[in-house]
Amino acid sequence: MKMNAVVAGVGMTRFGKHLESGLKAIGAEAVEAALKDAGMTGADIEAAYVGNAAAGLVTGQECIRGQVVLRSAGIGKIPVINVENACASASTALHQAAAMVTAGLYDVVLALGVEKLYHEDKRKSFAAFSGAVDVEAMAEIMARLKEGAKEASPGSSGEGAGENRSMFMDIYAAAARNHMKHYGTTVNQFAGVAAKNSFHGSMNPRAQFREALSVEDVLNSPMIAAPLTRPMCSPIGDGAAAVVVVSERKARSLGLVTPVRISSMVLHSGWDHAPGEEGGAAELCAREAYAEAGVGPKDLSVIELHDASAPAELMAYESLGLCAKGEGGRLIDSGATRLGGPIPVNTSGGLLRKGHPVGATGIAQVVELTEQLRGDSGARQVKGAKVGLAHNGGGSIGSDAAAMCISVLVR
Repeated sequence: MKMNAVVAGVGMTRFGKHLESGLKAIGAEAVEAALKDAGMTGADIEAAYVGNAAAGLVTGQECIRGQVVLRSAGIGKIPVINVENACASASTALHQAAAMVTAGLYDVVLALGVEKLYHEDKRKSFAAFSGAVDVEAMAEIMARLKEGAKEASPGSSGEGAGENRSMFMDIYAAAARNHMKHYGTTVNQFAGVAAKNSFHGSMNPRAQFREALSVEDVLNSPMIAAPLTRPMCSPIGDGAAAVVVVSERKARSLGLVTPVRISSMVLHSGWDHAPGEEGGAAELCAREAYAEAGVGPKDLSVIELHDASAPAELMAYESLGLCAKGEGGRLIDSGATRLGGPIPVNTSGGLLRKGHPVGATGIAQVVELTEQLRGDSGARQVKGAKVGLAHNGGGSIGSDAAAMCISVLVR
């Protein structure tokens, strides 16, 4: 969808393990930071869209998640719409907020993504991910994943998916093995993604992990689901991120002279592909987002993409048109996606290092891009950044993402 919404303010918490804080405290921290950045108060907000994926399973909070969080931040009366769309919950909430501003229905809308995944019972945390597939096909999915794990690691039972790790790591591991088989991609190249993002994350004070790792460090780490070692897998986490979007009229009244604008946001679901059909939700979203924003891959200054695993980032390069199919490994080897390269990717550290509180991730990407386009990213600043792209997917059905949102921001 072609958008005409201005980012007036952004805010987010540090991502990590916050067992001592609930959804309300975490969400309120991000909201208050975004309002302060916008120079507004809660009384200025006309509507709010709140993204959350797993509170019902992890904390037991259902039905009125956004209202509960926002009331704790002193915000009531306004329409509050709760959005649940797997790992794309936050970007979907922002998509709706920006659409309402673009349509002229509101001048000031808040979009918030908030999540708590850490729990003393880890099975609750991992169960949240297991709900992001077709649960009626769970037995078939698990059997297929276990068989693939046995083939990748002879002697392995293939057990553990959904119990001591997110089953999505097994899904990504299967995709990684397929990419290696078809294109000759190497484990070292996947490790290169994790090492790059650890370098970026080491400079981000809000990142969950700040240790810079070498390729060798990544390769020598414990195996999670072959060929993925621990640093190649995004961690669970707690956190929140918020954006205040406003109309052009409101932006002028606020004195925003060269603001960051949301130029396009495209949201699609995956579909059942015909035999031989190429492409998927990410390719479709990217194609439409580029057309609506009037840009192409070569115009991008900085990208935040959904690296829930290291192979996912490498394959997203191809979906976004940064390189041809099968050439993602060569792109990471070239250093092009590292800070200082022609198209830095995941300057925040990405999901691998910044963290992945699923219901907050999509807006956290937009926070990073907004700060990059403003020139406020400190040591990890991309020089002269003018156009940013966010790529945020969620869930899995068949061979495609269940939800995919791609956004283009410009300054």
